[in-house]
Amino acid sequence: MIKQMINIVLRLLAVLLSGVVLAVIGFIAGTLVFVIFGFEINGRQGYESGGPIGFILGALIGLVGSSVLLFRKRTAK
Repeated sequence: MIKQMINIVLRLLAVLLSGVVLAVIGFIAGTLVFVIFGFEINGRQGYESGGPIGFILGALIGLVGSSVLLFRKRTAK
């Protein structure tokens, strides 16, 4: 029972860590895309507009993807 609880807590920490890492990568990627192509949102350019969008998208992708990967039901073969 204790081993199972520790395993679940470690999986949760891995999900959170991957969410944070992919959020930072998304921030950088969003910033670069908006800087390179010169997109503008509400009068903001570069990291001011692309950074938060990339951060949120990266965090969502990281959290959802890693939670599906780590907490899916494993079928016996």
